[in-house]
Amino acid sequence: MSSVMGSRLLTDTFPAMGSTCEVALVGGDEALLARARSRVEYLESRWSRFREDSEISRLNRRPGKAMKLSVDGYLLVDRALEGWRLTQGRYDPSVLRAMEAAGYDRSFEKVAQVQPAGDEAQPAPGCLGIVLDSRHRKVTLPLGVGFDPGGIGKGLAADLVLEELLQDGAAGACVSLGGDGRMAGEPPEGGWRVGIGNPYDESQLLAVAVLADHGIATSSRLIRRWSTGGMAKHHLLDPRTGESIDNGMDAATVIAPYAWMAEILTKAVFVAGAREGAELLRGLGVAGLLIEGPDAVRTAGPFRSFLAPVDAAA
Repeated sequence: MSSVMGSRLLTDTFPAMGSTCEVALVGGDEALLARARSRVEYLESRWSRFREDSEISRLNRRPGKAMKLSVDGYLLVDRALEGWRLTQGRYDPSVLRAMEAAGYDRSFEKVAQVQPAGDEAQPAPGCLGIVLDSRHRKVTLPLGVGFDPGGIGKGLAADLVLEELLQDGAAGACVSLGGDGRMAGEPPEGGWRVGIGNPYDESQLLAVAVLADHGIATSSRLIRRWSTGGMAKHHLLDPRTGESIDNGMDAATVIAPYAWMAEILTKAVFVAGAREGAELLRGLGVAGLLIEGPDAVRTAGPFRSFLAPVDAAA
């Protein structure tokens, strides 16, 4: 997701969650924008694995012990496990130790500066041993299992903030965090037009999607790259091996009912590869754009039904 286009929009853009947050409102006011910004910043403070005092960091320091989480924190873990089941483990939030072993043990800005040594690749242990107690909002991580919110947090934050904006009086809204976005309610003139960037040329759009009440997410192995021990790495790991994925996939965009779902599915199709990933999306009834090269682009599900001519977005 590159940008939201349209008239009659009240907008705010600010750094958040290691990326850029864009909020666009129809029928809202500056106070709503300020509340949205505060909410995003609050969720980042609770969920970030790079903050020692965050709820998720505290959870990861208590293996084998049940910990009561906030409503938002419990929802994050619950949705992540739902995504793990939905994708049959292709998206795996237990990949934390593998991410750390690959050198992604601090914010990406610091990783890019330091070029960490890294450790031997570690497969993700899987989520079977994670225990959820919904009645008391408690989560227990098994010994040796760490929870990584990185593959779902931006999308779920977009969903939560979007829903709260509508409840608080916005006629329509779109919230995007680093390309993972959700839009709903009254659209601007011409609909919610979302630009999908060309992964090989940041100055160009590959397509424009016209959305209504949808979530959309894009992942690319061509960004968030670093070197560890002289080897090129990127942030999309195969949970089965702990290695950066190298199966021909360069980028994927998914349109789904929710941003959290779209986000985890972009990760899952990278693990699956283009052919199997397209089958996964079709089986779930969601839309996708899977890119293996400038001339190797395939769609899945009803993706083409969302597209508008690129020049129509002007």
